[in-house]
Amino acid sequence: MIDEIDRHLSDWIGTVIKKVEVSLGAPSTTRAGRNIGLYLLDLTHIPVPRGKRRPPIQLRLRYLVTAQAEDPYEEHQMLGDLLIAALKDPEFEVEQEPLPVSVWSALNVEPRPSFVLRVPFTYEWSEKLAPLVRRPLIIKAAELRSLRGQVLGPESIPIVDARVEVPGLQLSTYTDSKGRFQFSAVPAEPYPKLLRVHAKGQEFSIDTKQAASPTEPLVIYLQLEG
Repeated sequence: MIDEIDRHLSDWIGTVIKKVEVSLGAPSTTRAGRNIGLYLLDLTHIPVPRGKRRPPIQLRLRYLVTAQAEDPYEEHQMLGDLLIAALKDPEFEVEQEPLPVSVWSALNVEPRPSFVLRVPFTYEWSEKLAPLVRRPLIIKAAELRSLRGQVLGPESIPIVDARVEVPGLQLSTYTDSKGRFQFSAVPAEPYPKLLRVHAKGQEFSIDTKQAASPTEPLVIYLQLEG
């Protein structure tokens, strides 16, 4: 992201001053030839009020712009041309205050003619938009029916307090003193295909195909161990 701004500024400098080298490093007096320094001082986040959509990230980058040439007149001319071009360009903002001496000391270089260029940067979040609904909403009423049955153990002895579940509907109930259970309303289509029974510390999965009619209770025989 920021490297794109570096390249953009380098290209912009090339349109203002021909045949000049652009350096992104800290200012230095050891470079030879015609050179424009473009040193990134800092970047700050600009808060944006939040709305219904996620706001973009907005940053402000501050570049220290310096010029260097063997001839001081040429050096001052390059710096002045860049300053005038930056002031004319609505994309940039030039700081009016000079760079503090403390910054030059931190850079370990003597103060020199320069200016600070502010560059805005906006990062848009890539949001996936939901596809348009091109067909009207159709609501179908589901027919309900009861599901009842009985849980028996060895020798057809009713199993009391067995837990009977319909996993697909997140329904559950317990058998009564005669091993009977009932779910008063389950969809007729699709009818629950699986029941889960917990009894005597054991778990059983039961197919409900044999309970095809609401008038015929589902009789479940469990082969309990122990």
